[in-house]
Amino acid sequence: MKAPASPTAPISPNVSASLDAAATDAASVSMPRRGFLKTSATLAAGAAVAGYSPLSAATARRSIGANDRIRIGIIGCGERGRGAHMEGIYKHVAATNFEIVALCDPWRVARERSNAKVREWFGRDAQPCTSYKELLDLPNIDAVMIASPDHHHTTHLEAAARAGKHIYVEKPLATEMDKLVRAYDAVKAAGTVVQVGTQLRSLPGVVGAREVVQSGKIGKLSRVEECRNDEKPYWYQYLGREVKQEDVDWKEFLGDRPMRPFDPEVYAAWYGHYEFCQGPIPQWGAHFLDMAHYITGASIPESCVCAGGIFTWKDKHRFTVPDCIQATWIYPEGFLLTSSNNFGNGFGNTRKFFGEKGVLKVDNWNVPTYSAQGGPKRDGSIRGEVTVTPIERPDHFLDWLQCLRTGATPHASIEAGYQHGVACLMAMLSYEKGGRTVYNAKKRTIDFA
Repeated sequence: MKAPASPTAPISPNVSASLDAAATDAASVSMPRRGFLKTSATLAAGAAVAGYSPLSAATARRSIGANDRIRIGIIGCGERGRGAHMEGIYKHVAATNFEIVALCDPWRVARERSNAKVREWFGRDAQPCTSYKELLDLPNIDAVMIASPDHHHTTHLEAAARAGKHIYVEKPLATEMDKLVRAYDAVKAAGTVVQVGTQLRSLPGVVGAREVVQSGKIGKLSRVEECRNDEKPYWYQYLGREVKQEDVDWKEFLGDRPMRPFDPEVYAAWYGHYEFCQGPIPQWGAHFLDMAHYITGASIPESCVCAGGIFTWKDKHRFTVPDCIQATWIYPEGFLLTSSNNFGNGFGNTRKFFGEKGVLKVDNWNVPTYSAQGGPKRDGSIRGEVTVTPIERPDHFLDWLQCLRTGATPHASIEAGYQHGVACLMAMLSYEKGGRTVYNAKKRTIDFA
């Protein structure tokens, strides 16, 4: 079964209105490459990030010509930037005609490893940059891919949007609400193509699961849950990286975090330090939240409570990210969603959507199934355990690259990123301070009930 021409449903009207009533979309307008580069260079030359002027949507929302080579800069050359982003797009290079022309990372070793790939693939070096500001000042960049540490995502997203670049940005989209609002507004003002890195909504099985729920086969939902566990926190795997002070721009890494002496272990395993990464709810839970939003068509949660702590992995490394945590959200559509993680025991992984006629199981998001099991209003229309029919669509990277040509909205739009970003922030503020958080759509703030 082929996917419909535009399988991603728009975010519900009340959510779209709550994001920014003043934001507008402009129609895509084709533009020769020379014109695009001239516009970008004029905006970027010599300007500090804080000095960028937002582009009007009519000026900035441009598709790149069908025969023009797309020039991409990589912001963040770690395992995600190099191993996922670069490798992920390179398999589409013949079909989409792009090149990687610039690489940015505070760590020299990461830049050089990524540049080795560029030399292998394109036969020449990319321009190395220590700061994202250097990269955005280059006149020959059409688009950027952001795989920097979590606390930089909104800073880099906002700056890239103000510089008129098309963007692929990793999740979680934000670690602070005010920065999320600013980045979202900058993207809407620029009108550039943005894909958020929640790639589950590009999987054929997940697209098929959405069809099952939207068709009413399992009835009205009451609960959606994920339990994703492991025997050890994932940040421990990065402790083996040998990071030398002379190879790192420590100030660039810290960004707006307070200055402190260089710490090679903190740099190597920043995933385990709360001021740089808030842990498994934004890291892993963002994927599940976005998938649930896509499958159900739900809007931004009404409220959230979250609790957790460091219960198992207390040792000499003094990590500050919780190793066991659970968040529960209530949605205005009338169901409850829970995401929990335990790094003290790896048993019990599950993802389920509970409806009045049955249950959808996405334990394997490539091969979801559904049945009438447990449904109080099951009507005999579901027989046994049924495998979800996959609906094919371009993978997440190919979708973004194609949208750069057409100006179409990618699978995971900035609205989708804002939605899961708010949900994650609601959870982490509840975890930090205790109590129930609520989203104020009018003010675009997260408050305590």
